[in-house]
Amino acid sequence: MLTGVIGTGHLGYHHARILGEITGRTVPIFDTDVERMNRLASELDIRPCVQMDSLLEECDSVVVACPTSSHYHVVLKALKSGVHVLVEKPIAATTAEAQEMVDLAEDNNLILAVGHVERFNPAILAAADLIGEPLFVEGHRMAPFNPRGTDVSVVLDLMIHDIDLVLSFVRSPVISVQASGVPVLSNNVDIASARIQFENRCVVNMTASRISRDQVRKLRFFQHRNYVSVDFAARKVEAFRMVDGRIEPVSVIVSDGDALTSELNDFRMSCETGCAPTVPGLDGLNALRSAQIISSRIEEAMKDLLKDIPAE
Repeated sequence: MLTGVIGTGHLGYHHARILGEITGRTVPIFDTDVERMNRLASELDIRPCVQMDSLLEECDSVVVACPTSSHYHVVLKALKSGVHVLVEKPIAATTAEAQEMVDLAEDNNLILAVGHVERFNPAILAAADLIGEPLFVEGHRMAPFNPRGTDVSVVLDLMIHDIDLVLSFVRSPVISVQASGVPVLSNNVDIASARIQFENRCVVNMTASRISRDQVRKLRFFQHRNYVSVDFAARKVEAFRMVDGRIEPVSVIVSDGDALTSELNDFRMSCETGCAPTVPGLDGLNALRSAQIISSRIEEAMKDLLKDIPAE
């Protein structure tokens, strides 16, 4: 099976590099930025394609790593060409676009996977069996400022990782969302917090910032007589449980492994066997839907804030 890459930015580069390593084949790539595409070709064992159509004609599957605003057009073109797709997160710019992508993949019996790569982080994989029915979840995802990604808010850039992870463990409808955030160094929201309550009474508090001095990627799960803390950056898991009135540590061994490599292997295995990928299109749609609800709450809060600021 031949897998190509559309989009040769930061993530596209690594997708092409890893695909070459795991398949041992020259990876076809396409990008509208011909200069960048050719520069990448000089560094890796890849073959630039002059047109996207020619890449789709020869590939069985593709990784779509172009800007989010182009996901809808590119993914639909690939699916209509009968090609399986792994699209980077967020799945699309709008839920309407994402829904059409999910429906088209299903109608054509094609794999549509979404690049929520933290699902493949060795730390969360090691902790998964300890996370049963969370009562309270606290998440912090913070990073130093980087202009890359500021075309969208921090909710779609960073928080959406934790939204997807939480939704994969808390299998219950959302009943309320509160959120706030502000733009600081870019024209979009750079720091945000959200509080989500689910029908099963689980409460989730999340904070995301791209103006932090330190890099932090943690989720903490509080359950009945059980606590699990997952550090995605350090790839460590800390867990405790109550046994006979005593708090005892739980030993958790985190294996080695590269999350992006695991994600690509999972996608290719789904394409070859027809089984569902770890992060199907529907999960990407649900994460986007929740992220957009959070974003709308932030917009409402910002409007109320501006009302309270006296005019000069």
